[in-house]
Formats: sequence, C-alpha cells, structure tokens
Amino acid sequence: METSQYFDVFIDESKEHLQKMNEILLILEKNPEDTQHLNELFRIAHTLKGMSGTMGFNHVLQLTHEMENLMDQVRKNITKIDESVVNLLFECLDQLDQYVANIEVDQVEGENISSDLIKEIKMKVDGSSEVANASKNESESTVENDSQSSIKIDEYVKDMIKKAEEDNYNIFKLKICLDEKCMLKSARAYIVFSTLEQDGEIIHSEPSIEDIEDERFDLCFELITITKHPEEFIINNLNNISELNTVQLEQLSFDSVLALDLIEDETSDASASSQDAEKVSPSDTAKEASDQPKKARTGKTVRVDIDRLDNLMNLVSELIIIKTRLDDAHQMTQEKSISDTTEQLERITTSLHDAVMKVRMVPIERVFNRFPRMVRDISKELGKEIDLIMTGEDTEVDRTVIDEIGDPLIHLIRNAMDHGIEEPDTRIKNHKNKTGKLKLTAFPDGNNVVIEVEDDGKGVDIEKVKSKAISNGLISESQSQLMESKELIQLLFHPGFSTADKVSDLSGRGVGLDVVQTKIENLGGEVEIDSKPGIGSRFTIRLPLTLAIIQALLVDVESEKYAIPLNNIREISTIEEGQIRNVQGKEVVLFRQSTLPIIRLSEILEVPPVENKETTNEYTIVIVSHGDRTFGLIVDNLIGQQEIVIKSLGKYLSAARGIAGATILGNGTVALIVDTNSLF
Repeated sequence: METSQYFDVFIDESKEHLQKMNEILLILEKNPEDTQHLNELFRIAHTLKGMSGTMGFNHVLQLTHEMENLMDQVRKNITKIDESVVNLLFECLDQLDQYVANIEVDQVEGENISSDLIKEIKMKVDGSSEVANASKNESESTVENDSQSSIKIDEYVKDMIKKAEEDNYNIFKLKICLDEKCMLKSARAYIVFSTLEQDGEIIHSEPSIEDIEDERFDLCFELITITKHPEEFIINNLNNISELNTVQLEQLSFDSVLALDLIEDETSDASASSQDAEKVSPSDTAKEASDQPKKARTGKTVRVDIDRLDNLMNLVSELIIIKTRLDDAHQMTQEKSISDTTEQLERITTSLHDAVMKVRMVPIERVFNRFPRMVRDISKELGKEIDLIMTGEDTEVDRTVIDEIGDPLIHLIRNAMDHGIEEPDTRIKNHKNKTGKLKLTAFPDGNNVVIEVEDDGKGVDIEKVKSKAISNGLISESQSQLMESKELIQLLFHPGFSTADKVSDLSGRGVGLDVVQTKIENLGGEVEIDSKPGIGSRFTIRLPLTLAIIQALLVDVESEKYAIPLNNIREISTIEEGQIRNVQGKEVVLFRQSTLPIIRLSEILEVPPVENKETTNEYTIVIVSHGDRTFGLIVDNLIGQQEIVIKSLGKYLSAARGIAGATILGNGTVALIVDTNSLF
C-alpha cells in the first residue's frame, strides 16, 4: 500500500497523541488509581501502534506494543502504578518522541534505540506476579487441549449448520491461536477471516467479530465456517499465514453439535430471537456496526496546511496593495466613483484581513503543554520542589510566532529553576514555602501578546552580575559605579555571560538569555527583566500578534522610502542642528531633560546622498523605543501612516543589518522596513 500520501497526517496525529500521553502520565503520577486516564493512555498507545504498523514504522510499533502489555497488567491489577512504572512509561514517551522527530525529518525512524527499554518492560511484565504466569500457563494448556471448547452457538447458527449439511457443505470448527510475539492481533485475525471467506463463509466466532476487531481477546479465537473444500485445503491455506501458533480443525455435523451440547440455551441469550435469517459475515457485521450512532466527540478544530494559509495571506496582501493604489489615484482625480470604490474595498480588505488573522491564530497552549513534563524532570534532577502554574493558555498568537517562541521559553524556565528558585532547605531558612512557584502567564495587550515567566526565588544578584561583567571585560570598575540596577541586569543578555559558579547540564556555559533576546527581537518583540532580591524575578516577553501585516510610518531618507513599524515609535519631533552634541564619538541631544542618542538613518543604511540637496538646520526625528531605552532616527521627510504587507528578503539578504523585510507601495515601488531593534 502506498503510504506517502498519509505521511503528514501521521506526523500531525502522532504529535497530538504523544502530547496527550504526556499530559495523562503527569496526571497518573499524582493519581495512580485514575482508571479513566489509564484506559485513555492504553487507547493512545493502541492507536499509535496501529498507525505505525500501517505506515511500516516497526520501532514505534514494537515499543507501543510493549507499553500496551505493561498497561494491560495495570488495568488487570497485576501491576500497580508507582514511580518506577511512571518513569518507565515516560522513557517510552521520550523514545517515541525521538522516533517521530526522526520520521518527520528523514521519513525513517533511525536506529533502534528502544531495545534495552523493551527488555526492561518485559522484565517488569514477566516478574509482576505469579498470577500472570499462572494465567499464561492456563492459556497454553487450553491451546493443547481441544476437548475443552468454549464456543457457544445459538439457534440461528444451529439452523445454518443443519441447512449446510443438507446441501452437502463441510462444516468446520477452527481454534486458532496467534503467536505471542504478534504485534497486531486484530490485523492478523482479519487475514484469517479474509482467507477463509475466499472459499467459504464464517457463520460464528467466539469472541465476537467486533471484539476481535477491537483486539478484545487474548491470543486464541474460535470460528465455525461452511465450505465446499476439504479439511486439507483449509489447513494449507491457513498455514501460509505468518504469526499463527496453532490451528486446530474439527469437522462438525448437526448430530455432533447436539451430542457435544454446544447449543446455547435460548433463555441465556435474549438476542438470539432478534437475529435475521440472512447469512452473517464479517463484512455484514462491520456494516451493521458502522450504522450504529458513534459516541466520539466531534473535533472543534480543523487542521489546515500552513502553505494554504500563506497563499490566502498573499491574496489579502494583493488586495491591500490595490487599495493603496486606488488611494493614490483618488488624490489625482476627484471622481465620486473612485472614492466609493475605495471605501468599499477598504471595508472588504479589513474584514478579510481580520478573518485570515483569526484563521492563522492558534492557542499558545500548544507551546505551554510541553513545560509541565520539563519542570517535573528538571526539578527531580536539581532536587528541588517546584510547582508550575500556567494561566492564559487560550491566548491566541500567530502560527509563525508559535513555531518560534518555544525555545526562548525553555531557556527562561530552565534559568528560573536553576538560578532563581532555591533548594528546599534554603527556602525554609528564608521563611519561604519549601516548594517554589514558577508562573507562566500569557495575555493579549492591544496588538501584542505578553508572556511572563515569574519565579519566587532569590532574584538576580546585582553585585555578582557586576563582578562577573568586570572580570569578563564587559564594563570597567568606574562604569559599574555609574550604571543603574536595570542597566546591570541587561548585561545578562550579553553573549557568553553567565553567573553560574560551575558548568552543569543546565547552565554555566553562557548560552541562554542571549539566545532568548536574539530570537524575540527577530520576531519583532522585546524582553524585559524585573527582579527583586529575595522575592523573585519576572521575565516579560512582548510579541506582535501577527508578523504578516502591520501598521508603519513611511519616511523619506535621501531618495529612498523606508517603513518604520508603528508599535516601535514613541513620538515624532524636530531638533536644531545646534542642539546635537558629540559624546565619546556618539551624537546625542538633550530632549525632555534627558540624553537622547541620535542615529542618522542615511548613514546606518548607507543611502547615497541626493545631489544639490537643500541644506537645513532643522531635522525631523522619529523617536523609537526598545524596553526602557530610546533613540532618535533622523529622517528627511514624513510621508504618513500606512498598513503594509511584510515581504521576506529571502536567504541572500536575510543578514542585512537594520532591515527586517520589504513592502510594496501603492505605486509599485519597494520600500525597505527598518528593524529598529537591531539598531540598538
């Protein structure tokens, strides 16, 4: 079967199942007696096994099969859920996650990394209790002894046997036992059904066909089949099927059925009277089952290919560009029809823009869900007790932001757990609860989304940061005396900077907060630190809701037009040439009783000067902010505010300093978008 067309579906659904498995394991760790979640975990493993078997990913199939065996013993109260079982299942989850990650990249699972884990699970299963072994021995003895038949038939099957005998058909009772190593029992049973129905008809099965399809049986099942072929023909066909341990066949007659007392009392099965007189086959039963009302909950979300959304976004972009061109045309002519068309087009594009934005929005819960497990593992590794409190998981952000925000949050959470929250003994000495609190919060704020990572630990040690910065040569002793606490804390974002005394798996290598700042700024956002010694620290990330269409201020710089994102602009003003001072090689101006650094945009962006340009003593400055810091950009002229569509510069120009992208203006020309964050 060609499975490549289902590859993307397999990846998406596998990730969802693994995430759900992670959530359930965290619940079971705290509530071992929760049978509802245990059954759900079993179903997830069973679904993953079936999916991977269909796609041909045998490592996933084998591991999920062993997980099923372990959970089945838990469901039968042979094994109890304790820390060792939960840890074992978490290890399985990690390896399944690794397999899926490999499959997503290379479409292959990679090397088998779960052989040792499978052995460990088997040892756990085999050594669970003597009850399991006794049950296994009983099952084996049942296979060897055919005289003890468990099959029960009703009046309908009895009539079928009698009619088949009158028409000179052979009636066989088969007992088939699968190999213990069989991974997909229902699939193997289906092959048996298909093989028998090619040359005959199955009139009864024990257990029922529905139970066999749902794998609600051990290793053996019994069938009664009607065929024109002899015994040897049936045996030879079944021997060609792999993973069958034993096949026992007995020819039946109506008299032998009566003699063996295989007919079930009608009063013990009220459903016998409701049977139709038609012949029953697996296909008929499956059809009847499909007609029954399904109880599965209908999903409220639809998985959409991001490429289709991007295509839709490009169409919206073209509409906005046309609207802008119509605006330009309206300035040249005062015809009412053009004005009305522009207004109508503006309403349509605004509505379409809002609709597409909502389609692109996804809950930040998709990122938050991975952190409870991470906090659990790291707190155990550090020997700390930490509670993770998450709020605002339903806050929606753009899909592109979701894909990029995970790594910065991981760094911040690890930083808070390692550097911020103290050991239980230390917390008790400081009159704190021995269990530390780590809060992860998200909420919308205008056109931005704010994410906060807050801990109730010891806070940032300003003196330690200062001494490390001096020893690393980042600042001098005299500079450190002049810097405020907020400025010193910002040094934590410097590449290679770390206050850890020793290198560990979590910290000390100087990689972390600089990665956070770089990633957030690339997304057009900013990150701030607020820390109080002995009380804790709060990292605040502010991100734009969307990265596709933004409000911007268009400006002239020499002969070029540039766009400055409006959310970065604090105000616009003018200054005189004589107000500008040079301090340590940098231009500054005294603005509103504070020092404001000045950047000439034409010099930073290397814009060639216009010949015969009129000289002026007054400059227009656009004051932009980044956290608590501000500076002024000198521009030649203000064009006005406009909604612009961000276009990527591509890989070749992606490293251009000071440029975040480009946009197409109404007249068809291209304007570059200034990346004000990189200018700091």
